[in-house]
Amino acid sequence: MHRPQKLPDLVESIYDAGLDPSLWNNVVAGIRDFVGGQACGLFSKDSISKSGVTHYYCGADPHYIQLYSETHSKFDPLTVLPPHGQIVSIPDLVDFGEYRKGRFYQEWMQPQGCSDAANVVLEMSNASCPVMMTVLSGRRMVDRGMKQRLSLLVPHASRALLINRAMTAQLTLATALADVLDNLTAGIFLLDVFCRLVHANSAGHALLAADDVVRSVAGQLVTCSTEANQTLRDALAGRRDGTLLAAGGHAMPLLSPTGERYVAHLLPLSSVLRNGSERVVDAAGALLVRKVSLDGRSCGELIARTFDLTPAELRVFLSIVEIGGVPETAAALGIAETTAKTHLHRVFAKTGVRRQADLVKLGAGFANPLVH
Repeated sequence: MHRPQKLPDLVESIYDAGLDPSLWNNVVAGIRDFVGGQACGLFSKDSISKSGVTHYYCGADPHYIQLYSETHSKFDPLTVLPPHGQIVSIPDLVDFGEYRKGRFYQEWMQPQGCSDAANVVLEMSNASCPVMMTVLSGRRMVDRGMKQRLSLLVPHASRALLINRAMTAQLTLATALADVLDNLTAGIFLLDVFCRLVHANSAGHALLAADDVVRSVAGQLVTCSTEANQTLRDALAGRRDGTLLAAGGHAMPLLSPTGERYVAHLLPLSSVLRNGSERVVDAAGALLVRKVSLDGRSCGELIARTFDLTPAELRVFLSIVEIGGVPETAAALGIAETTAKTHLHRVFAKTGVRRQADLVKLGAGFANPLVH
C-alpha cells in the first residue's frame, strides 16, 4: 500500500479527475489509501435490475470485477440504495450473521479476503442508476474512523463527477452542433469582438480557400466589400462596448470580384468570455455568408405569390438579384431599359424596398441555405 496522500493533495487530484476522467483510477487508489481500505472503486448500480458496472477501481482482481458485473451485483446487500452522500457499511444494511451465509460474502467477498465495505452514493443525475463509491475494508470491519475519513472526500468526489457529466454534455452538444453546421451550404464564421475568426464550418472553410468573397488576413475575417467590413466591425465593436447587436439590421450584400452575388448576415451570440487579461477568447457574433441563388421554379413561384408579382416583374426581380443593374437586366431579358425600370419600380412598390441592394437581401431570404 502506498503512503497516503495528504488531504489537500488528494482533494486537488479529485478535481483534476473532474476535468480529466482518465485520472480517476489514480484517484480511487489515493482514496483507498487515505481511508485505509483494501480496495476502492466507482461503479453504477441499477436500482431496478440490481446490475452493476464498475467504472474505475484499484486493489481488486479484474476477475472479481467481472463477476460483480455479470452475476454478483444482484446479491450485493445494496438492494436498497442509501440516500445521496450517506456512508453505510454492510451491518447498516443487513443482518451481518445472515449476510456471512449468503452468496455475496461466500463467493465474492471472502475469496478476496474482505469482510465489510463502506458504500456511498455520489451522483444522482440518473436516478435509476446512480454512481457510487465503495471501499472494501479487508479483514477488519469498517469503523468510525474510516467513515469519517471517507466523509471528508465525498462532497469533492460528488462535485468532480458532476463536472465530468457537464463537460460530457457540453462536448456532445458541441459535436452535434458542429455536425449540423458542417451540413449547411451557408458559410458560417464565428467571430470575436475584434472580428477575429474563432471557428468556421465546412462551407466557410471552402469560401476562405476560394479567397474570393471572404478571406482571413492576420486572423481577421475580411469580406470583398469595404462597406460590409466597416458595418461588421462597427457592429462587433458595439458588442465589445456592451451594446446589443440588432440582428435584423446587419444583412450585407456582397459582390465578389468574379461577379458572383452573396449576402452576409450577422447574428449576435449571447455572451463574450474573457480570461484574466481581459482578452476576448470567445465568439461574439456569427456571420452567415451564402451565395444568392434563386434557381428553381418553386422559389420563383413563392416570391411571386408572396408579393403578387406579375411574370414580367418576377423576371426583373430575379435578374436584378442574379445579374445586377438595370442595363444588364434589360440586355439579359431583351427589353428596353425604360421597360426594365418600370417593372423595377413596381417591384419596389410591391416588396416595400427602395434599393437594388435591398432586393438582393430580400431575394436571399427565399434561397435555401440548408443541406447540400
